[in-house]
Amino acid sequence: MNLPSYSTLELQRHGEHVLLVTLDRPEALNALNTQMGADLHDLFLRITAEPGPLRCLVLTGAGIKAFCSGGDLKERDGMTQAQWQAQHELFERAFVAMLECPVPVIAAVSGHAYGGGLEMALCCDFIYAARTARFALPEAKLGIMPGGCGTQNLARAVGERRAKELVLTGRPFTADEGVAWGAFNLACDDAASVRDHALATAQAIAGNAPLSVRQAKKSIHYGLQMDLLTGYRFEIEAYNRLVDTEDRREGVRAFNEKRKPQFQGR
Repeated sequence: MNLPSYSTLELQRHGEHVLLVTLDRPEALNALNTQMGADLHDLFLRITAEPGPLRCLVLTGAGIKAFCSGGDLKERDGMTQAQWQAQHELFERAFVAMLECPVPVIAAVSGHAYGGGLEMALCCDFIYAARTARFALPEAKLGIMPGGCGTQNLARAVGERRAKELVLTGRPFTADEGVAWGAFNLACDDAASVRDHALATAQAIAGNAPLSVRQAKKSIHYGLQMDLLTGYRFEIEAYNRLVDTEDRREGVRAFNEKRKPQFQGR
């Protein structure tokens, strides 16, 4: 895919197959405003429609103070109900586009992630976070509630009782707590190294067969919403789509020839 240009996102290729996407509003702690919602929606729709050579994406925030501080309350101040709901509809579409993205997405969270910022990270496939950062869904303190799939993704990650505690109190938690509860994958001592860890993992994913990675991601994501046997049938349907691919044949040839496979995504 050709890289578009956005006013709130910085896009940077890392090799042929990895894309680093940076939320780029550091003056507002990378708060989610209307334009960022539109930019994220457009980007993830483009990736879904035509990923091209892209095999993994890393999502991070500019600077180490904040990944994303949540919805931009300065922009929202004084909005009418109609304006608020129209903006939120755009945010909803962006979150769904992230959830539906066939390409794996890793969140590299070096700074604080509150409200919609944490929800954005939870829409990614997994999360690496800095121990110096703090995380919360504090919407109940503002007279609203999580509306970016937060009650759904957090509960699926940490369980119903823990999610209720965090959402109903709005209290912050640490990266180590997030790892212990299953919300995050890795807690890093150095905030600046979170991105490096995420990019290294992205490169490892990008070295695998891209069709296999996308089918496996889809099978895990949707299979968890089914009973075991229905999920298994879904898995086999995903598996069978890979048998008659050039990448499957290349993988077997490379194994027998004791060399690294050259996957083409077909």
